[in-house]
Amino acid sequence: MAEPYLAGRRALVTGAACGLGRVLSQALSGLGARLVLADIDAGALESAAEVLQDTPGGVESLILDVADAAAVRAAFEQVGPVEVLVNNAGICPLTPTDEIAEAEWDRVLDVNLKGAFLCTQAALPGLQGAGWGRVINIASLAGQMGGIAVGVHYAASKAGLLGLTKSFARLLAPHGVTVNAVAPATLEGGLTLDWPEPVRADLQSQIPLGRFIRPLEVAAVVGFLCSPAADAITGATIDVNAGLFMR
Repeated sequence: MAEPYLAGRRALVTGAACGLGRVLSQALSGLGARLVLADIDAGALESAAEVLQDTPGGVESLILDVADAAAVRAAFEQVGPVEVLVNNAGICPLTPTDEIAEAEWDRVLDVNLKGAFLCTQAALPGLQGAGWGRVINIASLAGQMGGIAVGVHYAASKAGLLGLTKSFARLLAPHGVTVNAVAPATLEGGLTLDWPEPVRADLQSQIPLGRFIRPLEVAAVVGFLCSPAADAITGATIDVNAGLFMR
């Protein structure tokens, strides 16, 4: 059996403690990565680390608010060079547009967009020095066509993330580092469990494949983007949306 292609490489996942972040972390662990799980939720982070503690690549955890620039710098100094960075941390309030307070707008943009910038910026020395690397930003369908059920601030933050992806892709390409985004539509579980059934049913009826996205389907794309088969893919946005948005 071939050696997992991330064997010996350090991979940091933000928002890793639960939901999609935990699934992404498990997928990267299965590819042999030495995992660093970063999240602001200490309790959930401990639980996620326990699940993965016996994996061959090993795992360490890091309590981190990605919107705190000083904390991000300190975290990356602590863990050392990272060769795979998955910017997954995000928040998604469903506040109606006319009720969004300035503080809420700022927090969503700080976590979803500034956080990805800060983490990628902090990872630059390690990525450039390694001569190989992967940065994968978890974007959203909302950033491509506007939010259907999510807040306008969430959609704006994810649209900004697509521009950030292209900018870092150009910057890092000469160093053998690819930077891509994955844009899922609404995921099964998570926030959707709390949505009223009529809202869920209406959204689902608009999806050509007639269902929400499974987190493992997003993880499979992230795994592919980390593989040698994706060496020539950079600055791209990979859609995982069941046909809801077709270019």
